[in-house]
Amino acid sequence: MPKYLILVFRDEQVEQAGFGEAVSPDYLAFMDRRAGALLGGAALEPTSSATSVRADGSGGFVITDGPFAESKEALGGYYLIEAADLDEALAIAKEVPAPRGGVEVRPVWAVS
Repeated sequence: MPKYLILVFRDEQVEQAGFGEAVSPDYLAFMDRRAGALLGGAALEPTSSATSVRADGSGGFVITDGPFAESKEALGGYYLIEAADLDEALAIAKEVPAPRGGVEVRPVWAVS
């Protein structure tokens, strides 16, 4: 069965104001409802805890602490799911509680 990654985006400024605790029961209910399709997932720490490693173009790397994106929305977590097709994956994604953000669904490239 095909696998899909659901990327969950959030507004970190809202979450820092206590939003994260308020939605926890909604996320738990979603995971219970969709337990058969969920292969894994996790919430991510805020972008302020991120470290970026990027190629510098000459064979080396540049390491940068802190957030890299200037966007208001940040990647807040993910779910790895199995679904019969993209339509089923999108139906599952619509159930992800992301009231102050959104989700992105991507097929996982099957490597054999």
